[in-house]
Amino acid sequence: MERQSIIEAVRAATSLVFSTMMDLPVEMGPAFVETATPSTTEGVMAFVGLAGPWVGSGVISFNSEMACRLSSLFLMAEANTVNEDVLDAVGEIANMVFGNFKTAAEAAVGGLGLSVPTVIYGKHFVSRSLGKSEWIVLPLRCPHGDFQVRIWFTPVAESNFARLIVNQVHAV
Repeated sequence: MERQSIIEAVRAATSLVFSTMMDLPVEMGPAFVETATPSTTEGVMAFVGLAGPWVGSGVISFNSEMACRLSSLFLMAEANTVNEDVLDAVGEIANMVFGNFKTAAEAAVGGLGLSVPTVIYGKHFVSRSLGKSEWIVLPLRCPHGDFQVRIWFTPVAESNFARLIVNQVHAV
């Protein structure tokens, strides 16, 4: 699957989820590649893993205020501070975005599995993935603010994950 196809599929999935579930339009900024792992100075990040003939991770991140606003729209219940409902809503948004991406990607790469979302909230944290270090970053904007969707998605044979498994097998 070519990089541009990945970008288009993530954009379409994000736009569909935001318009359908929260009645929000999404403006797309230019995508770029970054080798740094996802991090934030403050906010909520949700991670979803993809597995199959291709592997990867998807991340969606919002500042706390935007996470509360989106949760309020998504759950139709006011949220003024980050709580369990907000974290659940962000996890479900990520699940739907990357679930829709998975469906589009399967046409090109074959069957894929999707992990349960992991949601992190806090200040000044950095994530680390044992996978590929090149992330496609999509800066996005909706009426409630700016946010990012990131993805790394690669054939399993080319992933660092495959090399880690081989190294572990050789070490035994």
